[in-house]
Amino acid sequence: MTNSANTTTGTGTDAGTSPAPAPTVWPTLQAHDAHALIDFLVEKIGFLRTAVYEDGGQVAHCQLDWPEGGGVMLGSHKPGGEWSRPPGTSGCYVVTNDVDGLYERVKAAGVTFTRELADQDYGNREFAIRDPEGNLWSFGYYRGAPRP
Repeated sequence: MTNSANTTTGTGTDAGTSPAPAPTVWPTLQAHDAHALIDFLVEKIGFLRTAVYEDGGQVAHCQLDWPEGGGVMLGSHKPGGEWSRPPGTSGCYVVTNDVDGLYERVKAAGVTFTRELADQDYGNREFAIRDPEGNLWSFGYYRGAPRP
């Protein structure tokens, strides 16, 4: 995705006056309807609309922060582009301290689940959904194994 956009919306901050967030991994997605995917992730899931850069009505770059850390970046699908990937083929795991509360909010928003909230044999409590583009999202409190 590129930052060569001409319009900004959202609640982005001036990089010159705000401290940079801690380094994290940011999955990147492309969407046939990036505006609808952004609205879904913000309004139904709880991501924060941090920055949206448009170019000719297309989303050139979008940053959605997860309130508990990290986030995703996405944009309109650009077939044949250097960073192009087919929309709807990604899967993301999102860590949350309140998986039960998030599950209830997502359920109340009318989102369809691919896996209902359940305790897993490996110790996590999680649920999974599919977004309007077809990407899979799993939410749980497991933060990964400790570093050696």
